[in-house]
Amino acid sequence: DSPATALKILDGEPVDLVVWGVPADPGDGPRLLSRLRREHPTVDVIGIGAVPDAAELWQEDQGAVWVLIRPVAELELRQAARQLLERRKLVHDNRRLGEHVRTVERCRVLVPCLEPGEVYPNALDLLLGLLSRHRGIALFRRASPLGQALAFRGFSEDEASRIHALLGDQKPIDPTRFEGVEPVRSGPLHAALEAVGVRVESAMAVPIQGDREEAGIVWVFDDARPFTEDEMDCARVVAEYARSALRNAERYQNAKERAFIDDVTEIYNVRYLLSNTENEIQRSNRYGTPLSVLFLDLDRFKLVNDRYGHLVGSQTLRNLSQLLLKCVRQVDTLARYGGDEFTILLVDTPHETALTIAERIRRTVEDTLFEAGGEGQLRLTISIGVATLPEHGDNRDPLLDAADKAMYRAKSLGRNRVCSAGEI
Repeated sequence: DSPATALKILDGEPVDLVVWGVPADPGDGPRLLSRLRREHPTVDVIGIGAVPDAAELWQEDQGAVWVLIRPVAELELRQAARQLLERRKLVHDNRRLGEHVRTVERCRVLVPCLEPGEVYPNALDLLLGLLSRHRGIALFRRASPLGQALAFRGFSEDEASRIHALLGDQKPIDPTRFEGVEPVRSGPLHAALEAVGVRVESAMAVPIQGDREEAGIVWVFDDARPFTEDEMDCARVVAEYARSALRNAERYQNAKERAFIDDVTEIYNVRYLLSNTENEIQRSNRYGTPLSVLFLDLDRFKLVNDRYGHLVGSQTLRNLSQLLLKCVRQVDTLARYGGDEFTILLVDTPHETALTIAERIRRTVEDTLFEAGGEGQLRLTISIGVATLPEHGDNRDPLLDAADKAMYRAKSLGRNRVCSAGEI
Protein backbone atom coordinates (compact mmCIF):
# COMPACT_ATOMS: atom_id res chain seq x y z
CA ASP A 1 0.00 0.00 0.00
CA SER A 2 3.03 2.32 0.19
CA PRO A 3 6.77 2.38 -0.57
CA ALA A 4 7.53 2.46 3.17
CA THR A 5 5.53 -0.74 3.72
CA ALA A 6 7.28 -2.42 0.79
CA LEU A 7 10.72 -1.51 2.15
CA LYS A 8 9.74 -2.85 5.56
CA ILE A 9 8.73 -6.16 3.98
CA LEU A 10 12.03 -6.29 2.10
CA ASP A 11 13.90 -5.85 5.38
CA GLY A 12 12.05 -8.78 6.92
CA GLU A 13 12.09 -11.56 4.32
CA PRO A 14 14.00 -12.68 1.21
CA VAL A 15 12.55 -11.33 -2.03
CA ASP A 16 13.57 -12.09 -5.62
CA LEU A 17 11.55 -9.53 -7.57
CA VAL A 18 9.86 -6.18 -6.93
CA VAL A 19 7.29 -4.68 -9.32
CA TRP A 20 7.27 -0.91 -8.78
CA GLY A 21 4.89 1.63 -10.21
CA VAL A 22 6.88 4.67 -11.36
CA PRO A 23 4.77 7.85 -10.90
CA ALA A 24 4.42 10.30 -13.77
CA ASP A 25 5.45 13.00 -11.33
CA PRO A 26 8.56 11.40 -9.80
CA GLY A 27 8.41 13.18 -6.43
CA ASP A 28 9.81 10.81 -3.79
CA GLY A 29 9.79 7.85 -6.18
CA PRO A 30 13.42 8.10 -7.34
CA ARG A 31 14.66 8.56 -3.78
CA LEU A 32 12.78 5.52 -2.51
CA LEU A 33 13.87 3.43 -5.48
CA SER A 34 17.45 4.54 -4.97
CA ARG A 35 17.21 3.36 -1.38
CA LEU A 36 15.84 0.03 -2.53
CA ARG A 37 18.74 -0.44 -4.96
CA ARG A 38 21.24 0.59 -2.29
CA GLU A 39 19.90 -1.55 0.57
CA HIS A 40 18.80 -4.53 -1.52
CA PRO A 41 21.16 -4.68 -4.50
CA THR A 42 20.40 -8.34 -5.25
CA VAL A 43 16.67 -7.78 -5.73
CA ASP A 44 15.48 -7.50 -9.35
CA VAL A 45 13.06 -4.68 -10.22
CA ILE A 46 10.41 -4.19 -12.85
CA GLY A 47 9.46 -0.52 -13.13
CA ILE A 48 6.09 0.33 -14.69
CA GLY A 49 6.01 3.92 -15.98
CA ALA A 50 3.03 5.98 -17.11
CA VAL A 51 4.95 8.15 -19.60
CA PRO A 52 7.79 6.87 -21.81
CA ASP A 53 10.00 9.87 -21.01
CA ALA A 54 9.55 9.44 -17.26
CA ALA A 55 10.15 5.70 -17.49
CA GLU A 56 13.31 6.17 -19.54
CA LEU A 57 14.57 8.86 -17.17
CA TRP A 58 13.91 6.64 -14.17
CA GLN A 59 15.59 3.72 -15.89
CA GLU A 60 18.69 5.80 -16.59
CA ASP A 61 18.88 7.40 -13.15
CA GLN A 62 17.92 4.45 -10.98
CA GLY A 63 19.42 1.56 -12.95
CA ALA A 64 16.23 -0.48 -13.10
CA VAL A 65 16.55 -3.95 -14.56
CA TRP A 66 13.36 -3.76 -16.61
CA VAL A 67 10.94 -0.91 -17.45
CA LEU A 68 7.45 -1.36 -18.88
CA ILE A 69 5.17 1.45 -20.15
CA ARG A 70 1.57 1.64 -19.02
CA PRO A 71 -0.82 0.22 -19.90
CA VAL A 72 0.82 -3.19 -19.37
CA ALA A 73 -0.85 -6.41 -20.45
CA GLU A 74 -0.78 -9.30 -18.00
CA LEU A 75 1.09 -11.47 -20.52
CA GLU A 76 3.75 -8.77 -20.97
CA LEU A 77 4.26 -8.48 -17.21
CA ARG A 78 4.41 -12.25 -16.79
CA GLN A 79 6.96 -12.56 -19.60
CA ALA A 80 9.15 -9.80 -18.12
CA ALA A 81 9.01 -11.43 -14.70
CA ARG A 82 9.79 -14.85 -16.17
CA GLN A 83 12.80 -13.57 -18.09
CA LEU A 84 14.14 -11.71 -15.06
CA LEU A 85 13.76 -14.75 -12.82
CA GLU A 86 15.36 -17.03 -15.42
CA ARG A 87 18.23 -14.58 -15.80
CA ARG A 88 18.46 -14.41 -12.01
CA LYS A 89 18.78 -18.19 -11.82
CA LEU A 90 21.42 -18.19 -14.54
CA VAL A 91 23.42 -15.48 -12.77
CA HIS A 92 23.08 -17.39 -9.49
CA ASP A 93 24.19 -20.65 -11.10
CA ASN A 94 27.16 -18.94 -12.76
CA ARG A 95 28.11 -17.29 -9.50
CA ARG A 96 27.94 -20.61 -7.65
CA LEU A 97 30.00 -22.24 -10.39
CA GLY A 98 32.58 -19.47 -10.13
CA GLU A 99 32.66 -19.82 -6.34
CA HIS A 100 33.04 -23.57 -6.70
CA VAL A 101 35.97 -23.13 -9.08
CA ARG A 102 37.59 -20.62 -6.71
CA THR A 103 37.03 -22.98 -3.79
CA VAL A 104 38.63 -25.85 -5.69
CA GLU A 105 41.60 -23.65 -6.58
CA ARG A 106 42.02 -22.65 -2.93
CA CYS A 107 41.83 -26.30 -1.89
CA ARG A 108 45.11 -26.92 -3.68
CA VAL A 109 46.88 -25.81 -0.50
CA LEU A 110 45.84 -29.16 1.00
CA VAL A 111 47.60 -31.24 -1.65
CA PRO A 112 51.18 -30.90 -0.28
CA CYS A 113 50.12 -32.04 3.22
CA LEU A 114 52.03 -35.30 3.77
CA GLU A 115 51.70 -35.24 7.55
CA PRO A 116 48.14 -36.10 8.70
CA GLY A 117 48.39 -33.58 11.53
CA GLU A 118 48.83 -30.75 8.99
CA VAL A 119 45.55 -31.40 7.20
CA TYR A 120 43.17 -30.28 9.95
CA PRO A 121 44.70 -26.85 10.78
CA ASN A 122 45.13 -26.11 7.06
CA ALA A 123 41.50 -27.04 6.39
CA LEU A 124 40.44 -24.77 9.29
CA ASP A 125 42.42 -21.83 7.88
CA LEU A 126 40.98 -22.48 4.43
CA LEU A 127 37.39 -22.55 5.68
CA LEU A 128 37.78 -19.39 7.74
CA GLY A 129 39.11 -17.56 4.68
CA LEU A 130 36.44 -18.84 2.29
CA LEU A 131 33.56 -18.23 4.71
CA SER A 132 34.86 -14.87 5.99
CA ARG A 133 34.78 -15.99 9.63
CA HIS A 134 37.56 -15.56 12.16
CA ARG A 135 36.93 -18.12 14.94
CA GLY A 136 37.31 -21.88 14.67
CA ILE A 137 38.64 -25.04 16.31
CA ALA A 138 40.15 -28.17 14.77
CA LEU A 139 40.11 -31.31 16.92
CA PHE A 140 41.82 -34.41 15.61
CA ARG A 141 42.68 -37.82 16.93
CA ARG A 142 46.09 -39.04 15.82
CA ALA A 143 46.78 -42.69 15.03
CA SER A 144 50.29 -42.22 16.42
CA PRO A 145 51.08 -42.08 20.17
CA LEU A 146 50.55 -38.30 19.97
CA GLY A 147 46.86 -38.92 20.70
CA GLN A 148 44.33 -36.10 20.43
CA ALA A 149 45.34 -32.60 19.36
CA LEU A 150 43.59 -29.25 18.90
CA ALA A 151 44.22 -26.11 16.86
CA PHE A 152 42.60 -22.74 17.63
CA ARG A 153 41.96 -19.65 15.55
CA GLY A 154 40.46 -16.40 16.82
CA PHE A 155 40.65 -17.28 20.53
CA SER A 156 42.87 -15.69 23.14
CA GLU A 157 45.73 -17.72 24.54
CA ASP A 158 43.92 -18.08 27.86
CA GLU A 159 40.68 -19.20 26.18
CA ALA A 160 42.54 -21.71 24.01
CA SER A 161 44.35 -23.10 27.04
CA ARG A 162 41.15 -23.60 29.03
CA ILE A 163 39.28 -25.11 26.07
CA HIS A 164 42.22 -27.41 25.38
CA ALA A 165 42.23 -28.64 28.98
CA LEU A 166 38.51 -29.39 28.83
CA LEU A 167 38.21 -30.92 25.35
CA GLY A 168 41.60 -32.59 25.39
CA ASP A 169 41.54 -34.21 28.81
CA GLN A 170 38.33 -33.89 30.82
CA LYS A 171 35.53 -34.10 28.24
CA PRO A 172 37.00 -35.37 24.95
CA ILE A 173 34.72 -35.35 21.90
CA ASP A 174 34.71 -38.32 19.55
CA PRO A 175 35.16 -36.84 16.03
CA THR A 176 33.72 -39.96 14.39
CA ARG A 177 30.23 -39.20 15.72
CA PHE A 178 29.79 -36.54 13.03
CA GLU A 179 28.87 -37.90 9.59
CA GLY A 180 28.57 -34.85 7.35
CA VAL A 181 28.81 -31.06 7.20
CA GLU A 182 26.07 -29.68 9.42
CA PRO A 183 25.20 -26.66 11.58
CA VAL A 184 25.52 -27.30 15.32
CA ARG A 185 23.67 -25.14 17.87
CA SER A 186 24.05 -27.30 20.96
CA GLY A 187 25.83 -30.37 22.25
CA PRO A 188 29.17 -31.30 23.84
CA LEU A 189 31.12 -28.54 22.09
CA HIS A 190 28.77 -25.77 23.22
CA ALA A 191 28.67 -27.21 26.73
CA ALA A 192 32.46 -27.27 26.89
CA LEU A 193 32.77 -23.71 25.58
CA GLU A 194 30.14 -22.46 27.99
CA ALA A 195 31.97 -24.18 30.86
CA VAL A 196 35.09 -22.10 30.20
CA GLY A 197 33.12 -18.86 29.68
CA VAL A 198 33.15 -18.75 25.86
CA ARG A 199 29.77 -18.09 24.28
CA VAL A 200 28.92 -19.05 20.70
CA GLU A 201 25.60 -19.16 18.89
CA SER A 202 26.15 -21.81 16.26
CA ALA A 203 29.00 -23.58 14.52
CA MET A 204 29.47 -25.43 11.27
CA ALA A 205 30.80 -28.94 11.92
CA VAL A 206 33.05 -30.29 9.16
CA PRO A 207 34.20 -33.88 9.85
CA ILE A 208 37.41 -35.09 8.18
CA GLN A 209 38.22 -38.79 8.44
CA GLY A 210 40.84 -40.94 6.79
CA ASP A 211 40.87 -44.58 5.75
CA ARG A 212 42.81 -45.72 8.81
CA GLU A 213 42.64 -44.39 12.37
CA GLU A 214 43.04 -40.69 11.59
CA ALA A 215 39.87 -38.73 12.33
CA GLY A 216 39.07 -35.15 13.16
CA ILE A 217 36.50 -32.39 13.00
CA VAL A 218 36.71 -28.71 12.19
CA TRP A 219 34.28 -26.23 13.72
CA VAL A 220 33.79 -22.78 12.21
CA PHE A 221 31.77 -20.37 14.36
CA ASP A 222 29.14 -18.15 12.75
CA ASP A 223 30.27 -14.85 14.33
CA ALA A 224 26.58 -13.81 14.65
CA ARG A 225 26.05 -14.31 10.89
CA PRO A 226 24.10 -17.50 10.09
CA PHE A 227 25.58 -19.81 7.50
CA THR A 228 23.95 -19.89 4.08
CA GLU A 229 23.37 -22.98 1.98
CA ASP A 230 26.05 -21.77 -0.44
CA GLU A 231 28.52 -21.64 2.45
CA MET A 232 27.53 -25.16 3.49
CA ASP A 233 28.20 -26.33 -0.07
CA CYS A 234 31.57 -24.60 0.02
CA ALA A 235 32.42 -26.40 3.27
CA ARG A 236 31.44 -29.73 1.70
CA VAL A 237 33.91 -29.14 -1.13
CA VAL A 238 36.68 -28.32 1.35
CA ALA A 239 35.79 -31.39 3.42
CA GLU A 240 36.05 -33.65 0.39
CA TYR A 241 39.45 -32.27 -0.60
CA ALA A 242 40.63 -32.47 3.02
CA ARG A 243 39.58 -36.12 3.19
CA SER A 244 41.50 -36.86 0.00
CA ALA A 245 44.55 -35.05 1.37
CA LEU A 246 44.26 -36.99 4.64
CA ARG A 247 44.10 -40.32 2.81
CA ASN A 248 47.15 -39.40 0.75
CA ALA A 249 49.00 -38.38 3.91
CA GLU A 250 48.03 -41.68 5.56
CA ARG A 251 49.36 -43.64 2.59
CA TYR A 252 52.57 -41.63 2.60
CA GLN A 253 53.02 -42.09 6.35
CA ASN A 254 52.33 -45.80 6.00
CA ALA A 255 54.97 -46.13 3.27
CA LYS A 256 57.42 -44.10 5.34
CA GLU A 257 56.73 -46.20 8.40
CA ARG A 258 57.35 -49.38 6.43
CA ALA A 259 60.73 -47.98 5.43
CA PHE A 260 61.45 -47.51 9.14
CA ILE A 261 60.29 -50.99 10.21
CA ASP A 262 62.68 -53.86 10.82
CA ASP A 263 61.75 -56.88 8.68
CA VAL A 264 62.52 -59.49 11.35
CA THR A 265 61.10 -57.98 14.54
CA GLU A 266 58.50 -55.60 12.99
CA ILE A 267 59.56 -52.81 15.32
CA TYR A 268 61.44 -49.63 14.32
CA ASN A 269 64.86 -50.00 12.73
CA VAL A 270 68.06 -48.05 13.31
CA ARG A 271 67.20 -45.53 10.56
CA TYR A 272 64.09 -44.47 12.44
CA LEU A 273 65.94 -44.54 15.76
CA LEU A 274 68.60 -42.08 14.58
CA SER A 275 65.99 -39.73 13.11
CA ASN A 276 63.69 -39.86 16.10
CA THR A 277 66.53 -39.42 18.59
CA GLU A 278 67.32 -36.09 16.92
CA ASN A 279 63.68 -35.04 17.25
CA GLU A 280 63.43 -36.09 20.89
CA ILE A 281 66.68 -34.29 21.77
CA GLN A 282 65.33 -31.08 20.21
CA ARG A 283 62.08 -31.47 22.17
CA SER A 284 64.02 -32.21 25.36
CA ASN A 285 66.16 -29.10 24.91
CA ARG A 286 63.13 -26.95 24.09
CA TYR A 287 61.16 -27.92 27.19
CA GLY A 288 64.05 -28.68 29.53
CA THR A 289 62.97 -32.28 30.11
CA PRO A 290 65.28 -35.29 30.51
CA LEU A 291 65.71 -37.95 27.83
CA SER A 292 67.18 -41.36 28.66
CA VAL A 293 68.52 -44.08 26.36
CA LEU A 294 68.71 -47.80 27.04
CA PHE A 295 71.09 -49.97 25.01
CA LEU A 296 70.16 -53.65 25.31
CA ASP A 297 72.12 -56.67 24.07
CA LEU A 298 71.17 -60.32 24.46
CA ASP A 299 73.81 -62.37 26.24
CA ARG A 300 75.40 -65.13 24.15
CA PHE A 301 72.59 -65.07 21.59
CA LYS A 302 74.89 -66.69 19.03
CA LEU A 303 74.51 -69.92 20.98
CA VAL A 304 70.74 -69.79 20.37
CA ASN A 305 71.26 -69.59 16.60
CA ASP A 306 73.91 -72.30 16.67
CA ARG A 307 71.77 -74.72 18.73
CA TYR A 308 68.24 -74.05 17.51
CA GLY A 309 68.82 -72.54 14.07
CA HIS A 310 68.23 -69.10 12.62
CA LEU A 311 64.45 -69.56 12.21
CA VAL A 312 64.06 -70.07 15.94
CA GLY A 313 66.53 -67.24 16.51
CA SER A 314 64.45 -64.83 14.41
CA GLN A 315 61.22 -65.90 16.12
CA THR A 316 62.87 -65.38 19.49
CA LEU A 317 63.85 -61.84 18.51
CA ARG A 318 60.25 -61.16 17.47
CA ASN A 319 58.92 -62.51 20.76
CA LEU A 320 61.48 -60.48 22.68
CA SER A 321 60.42 -57.34 20.79
CA GLN A 322 56.78 -57.85 21.83
CA LEU A 323 57.90 -58.40 25.41
CA LEU A 324 59.94 -55.18 25.39
CA LEU A 325 57.01 -53.22 23.94
CA LYS A 326 54.94 -54.21 26.97
CA CYS A 327 57.67 -52.86 29.26
CA VAL A 328 57.61 -49.28 27.90
CA ARG A 329 55.03 -46.56 27.30
CA GLN A 330 53.47 -45.65 23.96
CA VAL A 331 55.40 -42.38 23.90
CA ASP A 332 58.71 -44.23 24.20
CA THR A 333 60.58 -45.61 21.18
CA LEU A 334 61.79 -49.20 20.85
CA ALA A 335 64.07 -50.00 17.92
CA ARG A 336 66.26 -52.84 16.77
CA TYR A 337 69.75 -51.39 16.54
CA GLY A 338 71.13 -54.41 14.71
CA GLY A 339 71.68 -58.12 15.28
CA ASP A 340 70.51 -58.86 18.83
CA GLU A 341 70.92 -55.25 20.02
CA PHE A 342 67.94 -53.06 20.87
CA THR A 343 67.58 -49.40 21.86
CA ILE A 344 64.84 -47.70 23.87
CA LEU A 345 64.27 -43.93 24.07
CA LEU A 346 62.54 -42.97 27.32
CA VAL A 347 61.08 -39.46 26.99
CA ASP A 348 60.69 -37.21 30.04
CA THR A 349 62.60 -39.80 32.09
CA PRO A 350 65.44 -38.87 34.50
CA HIS A 351 68.45 -41.15 34.94
CA GLU A 352 67.45 -42.85 38.18
CA THR A 353 64.00 -43.70 36.81
CA ALA A 354 65.60 -45.04 33.62
CA LEU A 355 67.84 -47.33 35.70
CA THR A 356 64.76 -48.64 37.51
CA ILE A 357 63.00 -49.32 34.19
CA ALA A 358 66.11 -51.03 32.82
CA GLU A 359 66.31 -53.30 35.87
CA ARG A 360 62.63 -54.20 35.51
CA ILE A 361 63.23 -55.10 31.84
CA ARG A 362 66.28 -57.19 32.78
CA ARG A 363 64.31 -59.18 35.35
CA THR A 364 61.35 -59.63 32.97
CA VAL A 365 63.58 -61.09 30.25
CA GLU A 366 65.37 -63.33 32.74
CA ASP A 367 62.04 -64.69 34.08
CA THR A 368 60.47 -65.31 30.66
CA LEU A 369 60.51 -68.68 28.87
CA PHE A 370 60.79 -68.32 25.09
CA GLU A 371 59.49 -70.94 22.67
CA ALA A 372 62.18 -72.86 20.78
CA GLY A 373 60.00 -74.70 18.29
CA GLY A 374 60.23 -78.46 18.62
CA GLU A 375 63.16 -78.04 21.00
CA GLY A 376 60.95 -76.90 23.87
CA GLN A 377 61.70 -73.60 25.61
CA LEU A 378 64.76 -71.49 26.29
CA ARG A 379 65.82 -68.75 28.67
CA LEU A 380 67.59 -65.52 27.81
CA THR A 381 69.43 -62.85 29.74
CA ILE A 382 70.17 -59.32 28.66
CA SER A 383 72.75 -56.63 29.45
CA ILE A 384 71.62 -53.00 29.50
CA GLY A 385 73.45 -49.68 29.42
CA VAL A 386 71.72 -46.45 30.45
CA ALA A 387 72.61 -42.86 29.51
CA THR A 388 70.67 -39.63 29.98
CA LEU A 389 70.58 -36.23 28.30
CA PRO A 390 72.27 -33.93 29.20
CA GLU A 391 74.45 -35.65 31.84
CA HIS A 392 76.08 -38.16 29.49
CA GLY A 393 75.82 -36.39 26.13
CA ASP A 394 74.32 -33.20 24.74
CA ASN A 395 73.55 -34.50 21.25
CA ARG A 396 72.67 -37.73 19.49
CA ASP A 397 75.98 -39.50 18.84
CA PRO A 398 77.63 -38.90 22.24
CA LEU A 399 74.41 -39.91 24.01
CA LEU A 400 74.01 -43.17 22.08
CA ASP A 401 77.72 -43.88 22.43
CA ALA A 402 77.56 -43.41 26.20
CA ALA A 403 74.66 -45.89 26.48
CA ASP A 404 76.51 -48.35 24.21
CA LYS A 405 79.65 -48.17 26.33
CA ALA A 406 77.62 -48.65 29.49
CA MET A 407 76.10 -51.77 27.94
CA TYR A 408 79.57 -53.17 27.15
CA ARG A 409 80.60 -52.46 30.73
CA ALA A 410 77.64 -54.60 31.85
CA LYS A 411 78.94 -57.36 29.57
CA SER A 412 82.44 -57.10 31.00
CA LEU A 413 81.14 -57.32 34.57
CA GLY A 414 79.54 -60.69 33.94
CA ARG A 415 76.42 -59.97 31.77
CA ASN A 416 72.76 -59.98 32.83
CA ARG A 417 73.00 -56.65 34.58
CA VAL A 418 72.33 -52.90 34.20
CA CYS A 419 75.11 -50.32 34.10
CA SER A 420 74.95 -46.54 34.10
CA ALA A 421 76.99 -44.36 31.79
CA GLY A 422 77.98 -42.53 34.93
CA GLU A 423 80.08 -45.55 35.93
CA ILE A 424 82.37 -45.22 32.91
